[in-house]
Amino acid sequence: MKKVTLLTGTAALLTALSAPAFAQTEIAPGADATGVSAIDDRITDIEDDVTDDFDRSADSDRFGPADRRQGLFGSMSLQYSGSTGNSDAQDLAIAGRVAYNQAPFAQSVGLAIEFGENENGDKDQEEVSAIYDAQYYFNDQFYAFALGRFEIDSLVDGEADYAGDDVSEELTDLRRDGFLGFGPGYRVINSDTTTWRVQAGVGVRYTQTGQQYIDDESDTETGYIVSSRLYHRFNDMVFITNDTDYLTSDANDVATNEFGVNFRMSEQLATRVSYLTEYQSDREIRTDNTLGVAIVYGF
Repeated sequence: MKKVTLLTGTAALLTALSAPAFAQTEIAPGADATGVSAIDDRITDIEDDVTDDFDRSADSDRFGPADRRQGLFGSMSLQYSGSTGNSDAQDLAIAGRVAYNQAPFAQSVGLAIEFGENENGDKDQEEVSAIYDAQYYFNDQFYAFALGRFEIDSLVDGEADYAGDDVSEELTDLRRDGFLGFGPGYRVINSDTTTWRVQAGVGVRYTQTGQQYIDDESDTETGYIVSSRLYHRFNDMVFITNDTDYLTSDANDVATNEFGVNFRMSEQLATRVSYLTEYQSDREIRTDNTLGVAIVYGF
């Protein structure tokens, strides 16, 4: 299946609508003092969230690696803010992604580093997160995958790092949380209108709570993951998606299923309706359901 460049589904919707719908408005002098800039930033955040919702539903990997960008590429970003006066606070965030694709092999690494100090000069955030994603295609249908995640929250140490710090919660909160899984995947259907791929694998999860950090202990357990990605296009105006993930380990069972309907009502209007079900076996109320509606209108 090589027709990745067809403007179908969400890609077509965003191509038609993104320019007019998400055009940035020039803010006039005085906007900062009057609070206009703050509201404009919030509008941009909402627009970005809607765009991300449509982008996820497009599933750029649904046809395989045919048109993937080759070679090494990526991006890095840094944001810092510091305030003095009525409050002294600082926040620093560094994030980046690096990808390397060559023929049937594709992999990427993502990193986020966040530090913060509250108005009293006490640390209120010190987190590092990393992700890894890799796929190797043996042919158009069969591939192998690897997924990795690692998070560190250095302020979860069982001590009162600043006034108001809840030490009792820190004893059960996770200071470290990591997962590495790998396995095979298979494209059951791969046509112009329908794609369906399934994958399953084994993984290892590493966790350490605040109490375990004090006791110099940690937990390592084996987990198993099964995933399904289904896409079907009825016509140039309507397509559906259904994404399912199931992860089981000694700690608990976690399952998610998101069903989405995407349609273009006109040249200016596109809509996505989704229904997300999340299940965790160790919660008192095990299942959460979320209805989502995203609309893009350009004029």
